[in-house]
Amino acid sequence: MSTPEYTTRNDDGDRSVRTGTVVWGLIAIAVGVLVLVSQLVDINLDTGLVLMGLLVGTGVALVVGGLVSMASRK
Repeated sequence: MSTPEYTTRNDDGDRSVRTGTVVWGLIAIAVGVLVLVSQLVDINLDTGLVLMGLLVGTGVALVVGGLVSMASRK
């Protein structure tokens, strides 16, 4: 039986949050909230329009996040 090899990282631990992770997390929360509200309040949502809106919002958020990240690196 061999012992596991442990490696140490030589960074200072200063990592920024990835924009994609935040955006997709917010999309997952938005979908969950929309499903929950539509079930509890008995609102009829057009699935196609909701998905198109989420898709446009996701694209805009990812592009803006990329631009902000690019601007902060310079």
